[in-house]
Amino acid sequence: MQDALPASVLHSEAKSRPTMNDAPNDSVADSSQAPPSDEKLMVDFSRGQADAFSVLFTRYKQPVFGFFRRRVTDPAQAEELTQENFLAVLRAAARYQPDALFRTYLYAVGFKILRDYRRKTTFRATFLGEQLPDREPVIEDAIEAKALIRDAVGKLERLDREILLLREFEQLSYAEIADLLCLPLNTVRSRLFRARQALYDLLAAPASQFATREFAESKERL
Repeated sequence: MQDALPASVLHSEAKSRPTMNDAPNDSVADSSQAPPSDEKLMVDFSRGQADAFSVLFTRYKQPVFGFFRRRVTDPAQAEELTQENFLAVLRAAARYQPDALFRTYLYAVGFKILRDYRRKTTFRATFLGEQLPDREPVIEDAIEAKALIRDAVGKLERLDREILLLREFEQLSYAEIADLLCLPLNTVRSRLFRARQALYDLLAAPASQFATREFAESKERL
């Protein structure tokens, strides 16, 4: 994931925001204090501090790339969607309200971009004859067990898969997942349990016993 976004976009976007000339010029990252929260950085950016968004981009560029990489086949397409995600957040900064965690807001934008991408891909396949990806991506890994787990995840129902990915990979809380997917909290818990149980069933074959053990250990860490 290349650091392309802030250098090419931030200054032109920040110029359109009013600067707080009468406010003290606080540093975005004072080494003598705890790092600023994501929410404070986003508010600071909306008030004209371009460096604040650079910090957010550095914090989340890899997690957001991973979010898309686990959901689209082409790594280059995942990187393009990552850039689009940050651009959408950047352009909507003036309307940002710190009512929820910034990362919940960030992934909500990511889901919208992902839905638009899938809709366009389906349209091109239907009307222009382009071929749809055959399956969800399986990211190559040196450990065979992890590859088996990813392959099994791709066989889950879409909603169960999304809940599992958000919990196990993006490490969102149950409440954050409920907000993102507009589901009751108890539904998130029950479907996550069902998704994990389905994985155990998919990995129950003798050849997959090591993968089953690896998944159980990873679940205990989260």
